[in-house]
Amino acid sequence: MTNVRRLSRLTAASLAVLAGAAGLLVLGAGAASAATAPPCSAAARACVDLATQQAWLMDNGTVTYGPVQVRTGRASAPTDPGTFHVTYKDLHHVSSIYHQAMPYSVFFNGGDAFHQGSLRVSSHGCVHLSHSAAETFYATLSVGDEVEVVR
Repeated sequence: MTNVRRLSRLTAASLAVLAGAAGLLVLGAGAASAATAPPCSAAARACVDLATQQAWLMDNGTVTYGPVQVRTGRASAPTDPGTFHVTYKDLHHVSSIYHQAMPYSVFFNGGDAFHQGSLRVSSHGCVHLSHSAAETFYATLSVGDEVEVVR
C-alpha cells in the first residue's frame, strides 16, 4: 500500500519521464495526439494556442510535455500572439501592478509570463498554468528560449 500512495503523489509529468526511462510509451500529459498537436514551429521551446487554451513544451519540434490546460488574457488585457523569447525567471514573483503572487514565473513578453494561476479566471495577459505544469515550465525553460503564442 505504501508504494501505491507514493505512486499517487507523482505528477503525470513524472510518470511520463519514468515510463520513458523504462522504455514505455505513455499517452497523457507528456504526449500529444494528432488531435492536439501543437500549432507552433519546430523552433519553439514553448507553444501556446490561444484558441484551444492549451500549451506544450517542445524540443526541436517534438513535444516533451503537454498539452496542458492554460488560461490566458481577458478581452481587456489579451495575451499577445507572436514569437517571443524568455527574458527572465522568478520563482517567487509578486506582481507590482496587481499585488498578486505569480509563482514559477517565466517572463517572455514584457510583463507577460507563464506562471501558476487560476485555470478558471482569465489573466491580465499572462499564461496561467496548474501548479504541476508551472513547475515543469519553470524547470524546463531557460532565458533565450523561444515562445510562440498563436491564435
